[in-house]
Amino acid sequence: MVFPDWLRKMFGSAGAIPTDIRRLPGMSEAGLASALRGLPRGERGWIALSEAARLFSTKPPEYAFGEMDDDGKRHLGHFASECGSELQFMPTEGRVYFRRLP
Repeated sequence: MVFPDWLRKMFGSAGAIPTDIRRLPGMSEAGLASALRGLPRGERGWIALSEAARLFSTKPPEYAFGEMDDDGKRHLGHFASECGSELQFMPTEGRVYFRRLP
């Protein structure tokens, strides 16, 4: 094994996404809510940012949850709290992460 490969294997990349983070269904609010409530406490799951935009925003996908989409952010935040979760936007990954609160 070459030294740079060994370093990469040891430390991984800063933006690496753990493979054990569960992909959640993003087809409907009801399906997502059910999946979030089924997550063990403290575990994370994600949906695509485009799915979140379709479900929670009235803006076009490229503007969803941006500066001018307070309603979309509020709707998604309320949904997450109702499901006992916190959320994290990761636009560079194109994902929205949810973590079930302990």
